[in-house]
Amino acid sequence: MFSPRTAPGSGRRQQSRATGRKSVSGSGGGLMFSPRRTPMTARSTPTRVQNHTITETVYYDVQTFGSSLPVKVMEALTMAEADDPISVKVNESGWAWMVCGERLIIWKICQTAVAKLSVCKELQLPSSEFTYTADLVALTSAAPLRTASVQSISVLTVAAEGTARFWPSLAHEGTYTESDVNLGDLCNFVVALRGGSFVLSSVKNQLLRASADSSGKLQYRALQQGQGVLSGIGRRVSSLFGILSPPATDELHSVLWVEGTSCLYSLTSSTVSKWEVDDSAEHHFFSWDTRKALTESIVDSIWGSESNYEELKEGANVTYLDMKSSQLGLVVLAAAWHPSDSPCLAYFCLITLQETGDTISDQFTVEVTKYSCPFQSEDELQATRFVLPDPPGTTAVLYNKEMVSACSTGTSRAALPDEKISFNSPGDGIRGGGCCSNLPVFFSQNSGLVAVVARESASILPETMEDSLCSSLAAAPEISAMETPTRSEPIAQEDKTKLLKAAFLQFCRNDLVGAQTVTDDLFPADADGEEGAELDGVVVQINLELVDDYPASDPRWAESVLGESAGFPLTSLIILHQLEDKMKAHCCFMDFLLQVGLLDRLSQATVRSSPMATRLLLCEHAEKLQAAMVLKNHHNKHAELVNRAINVALQRSNTTVPPSLTAADVFFREVSQISLLFDCLVEEEERILKENPVDSEQWADVVLTVNNILKDMLQAAGQYRETKASMYRASENAAAEPEYIPWTGKIPERRIVLTLNNN
Repeated sequence: MFSPRTAPGSGRRQQSRATGRKSVSGSGGGLMFSPRRTPMTARSTPTRVQNHTITETVYYDVQTFGSSLPVKVMEALTMAEADDPISVKVNESGWAWMVCGERLIIWKICQTAVAKLSVCKELQLPSSEFTYTADLVALTSAAPLRTASVQSISVLTVAAEGTARFWPSLAHEGTYTESDVNLGDLCNFVVALRGGSFVLSSVKNQLLRASADSSGKLQYRALQQGQGVLSGIGRRVSSLFGILSPPATDELHSVLWVEGTSCLYSLTSSTVSKWEVDDSAEHHFFSWDTRKALTESIVDSIWGSESNYEELKEGANVTYLDMKSSQLGLVVLAAAWHPSDSPCLAYFCLITLQETGDTISDQFTVEVTKYSCPFQSEDELQATRFVLPDPPGTTAVLYNKEMVSACSTGTSRAALPDEKISFNSPGDGIRGGGCCSNLPVFFSQNSGLVAVVARESASILPETMEDSLCSSLAAAPEISAMETPTRSEPIAQEDKTKLLKAAFLQFCRNDLVGAQTVTDDLFPADADGEEGAELDGVVVQINLELVDDYPASDPRWAESVLGESAGFPLTSLIILHQLEDKMKAHCCFMDFLLQVGLLDRLSQATVRSSPMATRLLLCEHAEKLQAAMVLKNHHNKHAELVNRAINVALQRSNTTVPPSLTAADVFFREVSQISLLFDCLVEEEERILKENPVDSEQWADVVLTVNNILKDMLQAAGQYRETKASMYRASENAAAEPEYIPWTGKIPERRIVLTLNNN
């Protein structure tokens, strides 16, 4: 759930790595969707040869999708001028359509089990002064569109200025009716509903429902938008009923029809609205105000760690781009930028909303993706859309004309890193996309329909952590990641640690069978007590290495790099992202232990000269990561105070700071020692109190600041311990565990009293 400034996954992210879940290809309704498991190659026909070169990808493959493009589509691409706008939409039913000038071509993406030729129809659009897009076209039928016959499919197109053309049957291209629709502004979306009807929308958030009468002509009426009997009351009173009158400047950014629930949603610059729809009527359910909670949370997630956040948030801008539905809730794509940033970048966020009763819950997830681009104009940002290919909704794929970017929505503990794929070679570009057979499918100018599919060997670990684990294994060539000695051969604990790391890597690369095999050989279920104790030591060591890992991908840690690299302009953000990656790696390791059956076999370890349940020690590592992220945010706001405490802590541990790094870099790397700062902060506070009179502003400020830092760190650790208790809870038949003494007990006793009083 959303938690400003402290939640893993929040924060500005400027680097492009990769993310996603394994995409599942399957068939439904007799359609055979199966992307070819080969690298994307040239697609050729007698009239057109296309060559497309993509930058090498790490986590995803780009594969040709479906059968060859219909001849009509190839001809349209060949005849189009270089600057002609081409717009394509891919529908989950297996239909796709392309608008090229005033030509509309509709085709079935894949062959059915019976038909030998794909269906392809060309329709003529009415003349328009504005450019047509695929968003102004919709297909519907009384039966599910996936299995509907061509004769039963109806098509509606609307020019931006309101000229509507309706084909009752796709089988008869020359038979249509035409009418003028008054939306009060330019039309921007046409969406097909159930029962053969449509919804038309305007840029200024006017929505009409269109249905064909017995003669085949379309009849229009406005959708109810929370007015009715309450239309005369004031805005403040109406908000008590979940009804908000949109401001005059409201702009519509997305209209979403969810077939499974028969619900229609709209996303504007100020609200998310919902209607329940049946064949003949629609009921306005709610309009949820996004301007305060959502906008502030987005700004906080991006700039909240900056020391001058209070000043920054006043000038930040947020615009909403697109909306999709998933099993986890509504997912909204937003972009944010700040004019004072240099360079001024647009950051893209994915927000997952959950419905509660007749409104949206105040608890939601904000994930700042690692994709960003130079800000040019808000209109340019509106060209970025996204799809949700996998049913759970844990992975989104953003796209615009030049690229696609796979990103986590922040709703899963284990997901592939983000990855950007460019489509900017000469003459190429993305002309549109959608989901088909649970895959993200895009139309490339040079290569036609392509699917972005997670590599089978792709790892759910963050790239930095993956590299570190691989490096540690590469340092021991005598140990193979795929082979273990026979049980009769003794294995040193050091080698067992490396082998279990290798099994963990196999697990993260979706090779559960291989990971299980290695684990069973290393720690057989019939092992004696001595081997069981060894398991605890190996597990603790690996998890400790994860939380204390050196950020190998940060060039400032390399001896050959002096000073900060130009690629890492904000040190505070680098550290925060490194901590987030470590938390993700820890969660992956916990999943691994659970899946291979080691979690329930853990016993106890010695910590601070006392026995502790190993599970709780693993939880302690995660709690320290949470506390470290909170401390890093305070470090950004109170740099002088925290830096002094950090320097004292490093001196006491005899830790040197390389010239290419800051003291904060070194301190935040070794997360397991984060509690050292408790005493150092208190001593720094006492020093300042002695140097300033009791009635001075500095005296009060330092007491409140240190108190708040310690309080927030303790709360973050305690909240993690409470909310994640089930992950670390022992099984019912486990032996009695030793007394648990939490690491937070190291905080000075006097400070505990002050913290509780302040809270």
